[in-house]
Parts: sequence; C-alpha cells; structure tokens
Amino acid sequence: MTKIAIIGGGMVGLSQAIALADAGIEVTVIDREDPKTILNTKFDGRTSAIAWKSYKFLDKIGAWAEMARHGQPINDIRVSDNKSPLFVHFDHSDVGDDPFGYIIENRHIRAALYKRAKQLKSLKLLAPAEITNLDLENSAISLKSGDIIKYQLLIGADGKNSFVRKTAGISEFRKSYGQMGIVCTIEHELPHNGLAHEKFLPAGPFAVLPMQGNRSSLVWTEPSELAPIYMQMADTEFLAEIEKRCGYLGKLKLVEGRWCYPLELMHSDKYIKDNMLLIGDAAHSIHPIAGQGVNLGFRDAELLTDMITENMKLGLGAASGKMLEGYENIRKLDNRMMIFATDTLNRLFSNSILPIKLARSWGLGIVNEIPPLKRFFMRQASGKT
Repeated sequence: MTKIAIIGGGMVGLSQAIALADAGIEVTVIDREDPKTILNTKFDGRTSAIAWKSYKFLDKIGAWAEMARHGQPINDIRVSDNKSPLFVHFDHSDVGDDPFGYIIENRHIRAALYKRAKQLKSLKLLAPAEITNLDLENSAISLKSGDIIKYQLLIGADGKNSFVRKTAGISEFRKSYGQMGIVCTIEHELPHNGLAHEKFLPAGPFAVLPMQGNRSSLVWTEPSELAPIYMQMADTEFLAEIEKRCGYLGKLKLVEGRWCYPLELMHSDKYIKDNMLLIGDAAHSIHPIAGQGVNLGFRDAELLTDMITENMKLGLGAASGKMLEGYENIRKLDNRMMIFATDTLNRLFSNSILPIKLARSWGLGIVNEIPPLKRFFMRQASGKT
C-alpha cells in the first residue's frame, strides 16, 4: 500500500508528489502520458507566469534550478486601458530585489519536475498508465496493466474535467465567458526589458508576457464568435492585427503557430470526500486575466504538504478528517477570492459602456499615484502576501 496516490502528473500533480516525497512520504503518481513525451515535447505555445511565492515553493522542493535556466524574469508590469493615457506601472524594486515572477514554457516546467521526480526514492511514477477502475470505497485504483494500487489518501490532480471528481460524485459550478483565448509567441525587433504588459481592450485583455531573448508570449482574448476569424487569418494579416495592439516592440515575427481555447470558470462544490481531495484545476479553473491559474495550484500543493507532514509527525496519518477539512476551508477561501477578483476584472475591463470606461481610467490613475495602494497590488501579483 502506498501512503498517497496522485492521479494526474501535470505541473501541479507532479509538484505535489515531489514535495511529499521530498519530505520522505511514499507517493505513487499515475498519469496517462508517456514521460518520453514530456522530455521531447516541441514548443506548443503554452507558457506560465510563475509568481514569486510559487518559485520559492519550487525551489524548496528542489525543482527550481532546472526551470530557472529557461525563465525570463518579470521586472515590471504595466496595466493600461485601451487608448486611455492613464496606466499603472509596477516596478519590482518597489517591493524588494526579487522579480515579480518568471515566464517559462510549460514544457520546460514539466521536464524539470520529471527530472526531479526521478531523483526521489519515495516517489513512484506509473506512466503511461490507464485506469480501468477507481474504487473510492475500498481505496483502490485498478490499472489496465493488471496492477492494483491501494492508498491511504487519494489526490485528484487530473485537470478541469477531473475523472476523480466525477467518480466521487462531486458537482461543480461552471460559467462560460463567451470568450476564446488566442495564444501565440512572437519574436520582436526591440527588447521587452522584462516588462509584462496587460492591455485591456473592448473585447477583453491582451497580455504581452516577456520570454527569454527578444520573444514574448501573447494571451489575446476575443469573443467566441470572432476568435475563429483571427485563427484563420494568414500570418501576415494576423501579425498586422498584433502590431495594432503592441506596436511598441518593433517588427514582429510569428514563432511556430497559434492556439485557441474557450475561457471558462470552474469551481468544485467540494474539495474533499472521505479520504480523497482535489488540487489544482481539478478543484478550480479561473480566467487567465491575472495569470494566476497554476499559482493557485502550487499554493494548494504547498499547504497540503505542510498539513500532511505535520499530521504524520503527530501520528495522525495522511488522511485524517480534520486535516482534510482544514485544507478545504483554507484553500477554498483563497481560491474564492481569486475567482471573484478575476471574474470582476474581466467583467469590468471587457466593457465599453462609457461610465465604466471613465471609472476604469480614473481607477488606474488613482492606483498609480498612491504608493501604499500600488505596493499592495504588487504584493498580490507576486504572491508576497
């Protein structure tokens, strides 16, 4: 019997496994993807903004050094509202020496986590593996290979459409934003200087996130009915549209391709059931407007690791009811606050009603002129709370 079984070996699931195994706890991770794919994946346009608090966690579990080689520090953040002359500029040096965070390609994050996982004797990775039955009542996972994994605690880290959550009969709240996120990477003539720029346009946010070299990752929000038009454009037309929105970077070139996905809010009604709990996107999936999705998952993993290790020191095991309830209460509150913030921001800034536009511009100007308020928002962005 393994102490803890984790279904899902993505960024959050694997970081959770590493954190627990690093503390000497026996963990088994089950994932359907072949590790060879993780190590040999070509660039697919996906990047993550790793906040200060998250990279401190990743460093603590021994996974950061490998990732850092591929990371671009975010030194400044600029928030602007379409054509308004008012904006907010956040400088990392106003709240410390560390950058706000780093932009890293997801493939490099996953590869670094996989390499770290292979170093830990307490961590067993079963991949590729196919689950044929999940018996929550008897705490057993049956695999197509014929193996049966018994566990004390099951962690579901298998994404927004979680098989674990569905099997447990846990319902969830979903809200479609009627928007699509267009993701691509550009090379540009002028340097970005580590500046992340979030520009709020009538259709939704347009984020330019700095990557290593003269490259930036774009997260471009458009209404669901318009996004396919941009996706079908020739590269020259598509780049012309980008230049209208971020011409300050000089001549642009599209790297690889472009991707598009629907934007949706999902929040699980419960995070726990008996000796099972949910983390990451299996529990909550938010609008990308603040770039905090994976960071919430890392916060889940860090708290859960602390609670489990403390519980086991006290001889209470890995799945005591009070511990699981404590995890749910703490993480639900934090996640609800972020869900409310991102949902409100999206509604507020994806809006062309004149009074709201004026209020937005006024608000940006006020924040820029009040240092304590500015520092508060900077600490929120980096996770230094």
